[in-house]
Amino acid sequence: QVQLVESGGGLVQPGGSLRLSCAASGLTFSVYAMSWYRQAPGRERELVATISSGGGSTTYADSVKGRFTISRDNVKNMVYLQMNSLKPEDTAAYYCRAVLALVNYWGQGTQVTVSS
Repeated sequence: QVQLVESGGGLVQPGGSLRLSCAASGLTFSVYAMSWYRQAPGRERELVATISSGGGSTTYADSVKGRFTISRDNVKNMVYLQMNSLKPEDTAAYYCRAVLALVNYWGQGTQVTVSS
């Protein structure tokens, strides 16, 4: 059974930092591209960042470029999202997703709230 479990969310002040983690199990993690998405109340889910299966390629949404960094550890079956210089508009539920061709899996999400 495939499981993706996110953690690391919470309440942070504007300008602060958080590091999200996603622990994967039940799949051959190293062959999946991994992504972080987010969804704010009343808005569609949006792609935040993607990392290739080997970790050599990353892409980011324009809104987070230069502030967020996606990384992965294929030994620990983990993917991370380092979020710096957080803004109130980054408030959302954050989800990790594993993708291999037409197969994909989602985690349950972790809430990030940026507020003073």
